[in-house]
Amino acid sequence: MHSLFHPNPDSSVTIRFDKRNTFSLAAIQAILTSRGIEPTFSSSPRDGVMIYSMATPQAREVYYEVENARTQSVFIAGGPHPSAKASEALERFDVVVLGEGEETLPELICALKDDSELETVRGIAYKRSGITYKTHPRPHVLLDDYPPFNQNLRAPIEISRGCPHNCKYCQTPRLFGTKMRHRSVGSIAFYSKYLSDVRFTSPNAFAYGSDGRHIAPKRVSELLASLCGRVYFGTFPSEVRPEFITDEMLDVIKEYCVNTSIHIGAQSGSDAVLEETNRGHSRRDVGAAVDICLNHGFSPVVDFIFGLPTEEAVDQADSLDLIDYIVSGGGRVRAHYFIPLPGTPYENETPASVGKEVQKRLGRLARDGKLTGRWEPY
Repeated sequence: MHSLFHPNPDSSVTIRFDKRNTFSLAAIQAILTSRGIEPTFSSSPRDGVMIYSMATPQAREVYYEVENARTQSVFIAGGPHPSAKASEALERFDVVVLGEGEETLPELICALKDDSELETVRGIAYKRSGITYKTHPRPHVLLDDYPPFNQNLRAPIEISRGCPHNCKYCQTPRLFGTKMRHRSVGSIAFYSKYLSDVRFTSPNAFAYGSDGRHIAPKRVSELLASLCGRVYFGTFPSEVRPEFITDEMLDVIKEYCVNTSIHIGAQSGSDAVLEETNRGHSRRDVGAAVDICLNHGFSPVVDFIFGLPTEEAVDQADSLDLIDYIVSGGGRVRAHYFIPLPGTPYENETPASVGKEVQKRLGRLARDGKLTGRWEPY
């Protein structure tokens, strides 16, 4: 079977730039350049190999752009949305990279340039004669084998991948597995030298060095002690599960880091909703985490999701009550509206409506500078 695509072997490789995706785009660029492929960035389609990375909220506009492109391009899609919706993406794209792309994407680009058979490339999907084909999946990667960025586009360092908690709304364990993988202290320290402000991405920053269910303060201390620059840990763009916030852990953060806030993933103030979503912690855990942060001089910034499928008025009232407790102590809240993400157990669920009084109270909190984000449908 021969490849469907016949790009010029000298065709350029272009990454579609989107400021919402800079972390993943920095990693894509670094991975390709480390394999001898020199991509450029563009804010619109170009001839040659065209690479997109996207999440669900971006899918509609990306599909529109690709459908209306007037270029001679081979369009490649990757990221959480096309990985879960490969057949949908292949209505517009030529190839989809499924899941982790560190090995797959460079191999795919070389196969396209050489006009090799696509079926030899593991971890992709493509369509032929109206039928979607998926090649054999790849094993999960070791983070140390791949750079998080290069000097052209820098980003927070990804220190962990995977999550043992199967929250029903979340794509992370479906894409990256339920076993946490960590970048080594040496690798993180090496890349920290290129950053003045050292920040990290992780499903749960305080789980570094652990199995994702227990804290490992000594491993975190070893990591932080090795770093250069101004270190921010347990804050944006990562968050922390509430049960991982302990006196011992915050003592470590205070010793080595400059951040004065801790970002906590609560998601709901209702124990019923937390249990139904498989969140794995309680409302009490959130309150305790907030108290510990405040006692150590950290401002808690707490995430909530409104509109989860089983959420009722009483659950929203519980969330508001917990939010009031958080802001009364000087904390802040980030609100999100539930989006059914493909590949998750909630993929086909309908978001719950957010009551008018709830919207008003959240609006007042936003007006007063105590809440940011969105709590209504997009």
